[in-house]
Amino acid sequence: MIDLHYWPTPNGKKVTILLEELEIPYRIVPCHIGRGDQFEPEFLRISPNNRMPALVDHDPPGGGDPVSVFESGAIMMYLAEKHGRFLPADLRGRYEAIQWVMWQMANQGPKSGERGHFARAPESAGDLTYARRRFDDEVHRLYGVLNNRLYDRPYIAGEAYTIADMISYPWTVGWKQQGIDLDEFRYFKRWFEELSARPAVERGMAVTAGPAEDPASLTPEEQERRRKLLYNQRARPAPAA
Repeated sequence: MIDLHYWPTPNGKKVTILLEELEIPYRIVPCHIGRGDQFEPEFLRISPNNRMPALVDHDPPGGGDPVSVFESGAIMMYLAEKHGRFLPADLRGRYEAIQWVMWQMANQGPKSGERGHFARAPESAGDLTYARRRFDDEVHRLYGVLNNRLYDRPYIAGEAYTIADMISYPWTVGWKQQGIDLDEFRYFKRWFEELSARPAVERGMAVTAGPAEDPASLTPEEQERRRKLLYNQRARPAPAA
């Protein structure tokens, strides 16, 4: 059985899409990142960067103790390798896909996340004109990278649908909020519409982690606790010897 420590964000949904495509059983372990579950000691043992998702495989290849994996790209490569699907076996095809998994982890995800962060920042944060313009432009550039990649091939890694497609898709479903005009990127739009219609993608995107929380239900004290916990994080001290 697979345990997926999860919250329904784009990074979490990458993995649920793959799990649904693989049609294997898995269990969602909610990791409420707004509440701060990612800082709990038991979670940090499997995800030392205090970020979800994290995976624990209780039936790893070859048997033995459970295997834990953190970082969504590493999780997807692990699952694809274990089940022999969605990651080409030949050297060229394999690295065609892997380099785009790395592209997503290093570029699309972080830059889209920073764009969202600065777009939501309150005016009390000061003049954010430069930051907002920089990440607006960078997200637009990255849609262009995908569009140019897809103009002469059906999928990001070539002729086959792979984890490179699954890992990139969830960060594009918010294209409207990101200020993107899909008609400007017609090759990307074709790919996006095809993936959106896949039943496993629909199922993976719909995975939840329990009932939604009403922010208005939080006390002022809890709101302040979360602000201190989640924002302006610095290094955590190492455990005492």
